[in-house]
Order: sequence, then structure tokens, then C-alpha cells
Amino acid sequence: MAQKQWRAIALLLLVFALSSFFLTACSRQGTVSSSSSDNTPQAPACAEGSTVKTEATAFGQTCIALKKGSSLKIMQDQVTVHIFDYGQWDGNTAKPETPSNVPELKNLQLTGESVSVGPFTTAGTYHIYCTIHPGMMLTLIVK
Repeated sequence: MAQKQWRAIALLLLVFALSSFFLTACSRQGTVSSSSSDNTPQAPACAEGSTVKTEATAFGQTCIALKKGSSLKIMQDQVTVHIFDYGQWDGNTAKPETPSNVPELKNLQLTGESVSVGPFTTAGTYHIYCTIHPGMMLTLIVK
């Protein structure tokens, strides 16, 4: 009987730990849970700025708000090659996008310290992804 009680307690602790992990991940500031094809800004608000850093296989943040007329600077935090384009990942499947009235970005390589994209003159929500690292995406909101 004691063994069944210990199993039940262990199972409850596991469920609690997993629930805490998912709750923390879902409430992380800067994440975007939906996308828009009409380029309208969406909640939650992203941190404002003009610079985003990359990690080995991810952006340092998932969302950034940029002032209209500004350029986006993408800086390399670790020495890794990245190739950027407009679009998103759906699991391991790349979903390229072709937004209108945006600066050229097709196959932009980050092999050095940084690259700049812009200026962005049209307000809207845009998605940038690394074409060689599944899951590496950035939502850019131009205000």
C-alpha cells in the first residue's frame, strides 16, 4: 500500500512541475500567439528597440517593436551562420512570406558581427525567420 501512495505522490509532483513549466513558458513577455496576414499590429506589445541579438539557433527575443522609418539591426551573439528571409516556421516546415512595401531581405546572411535591414516605412506586423534553423523566428511590429 505504501508503494502505491508514493507513486501517486510522485505522479502529482510530476504533473505540478510540468504545469509550472508550461505556465511559465506561456506567460513569457514578448511572445506572440497569433499571426496576421493583413500586417496589423497585434497584442501583446513587444519591447521597443531597433536591435535584436541572435543565439546559436534562436533570436534572443521573439518580438520587437520598431518605429516607422527605422532600420532593424540584427547582431550575432555567437559565431553561427544565419540566413534570414520573411516568413515563419511551422514545426520543421518553412513558410516563406512575401509582404509588400518592406525592405529587401531575401537570403540575407549574417556571417559577421551584424546586418541591418531597412528602413521600414510601412507600419505592420512582419515575420522574419532563419531559413537554416527550424523554429528561429522574430515578429517585427513597425509602428
